Amino acid sequence: MVVVKADSVNAEELRDIGVKAKIQWLISRETGAPNFSMRRFIVERGGEIKEHSHDWEHEIYILQGEATVKVGKDTFTASKDTAIYIPPNVPHSYKNTGDDTLIFICVVPNK
Repeated sequence: MVVVKADSVNAEELRDIGVKAKIQWLISRETGAPNFSMRRFIVERGGEIKEHSHDWEHEIYILQGEATVKVGKDTFTASKDTAIYIPPNVPHSYKNTGDDTLIFICVVPNK
């Protein structure tokens, strides 16, 4: 069993693809989870996670704020309590377009 309080986890700057954005690895292989990792992203007002893609799927759940999200050719607005599935190898990005900090959970497989 792994129990983590988010405020106790170091928030690392996303240097390559992020602007005013941080990541926290809440649960991962290193903490004993064999199949999936759970990450928490914090994107300040006006910040973004630039378009990128990777070989794995992931699921997003927005806890706070509002974002313009691009997945492939689709662009839409997402806010609190929105869940998003992103397939492998599909370009995607997030831009905080709200008045509050954007906070979301992202779950990815441990490959």
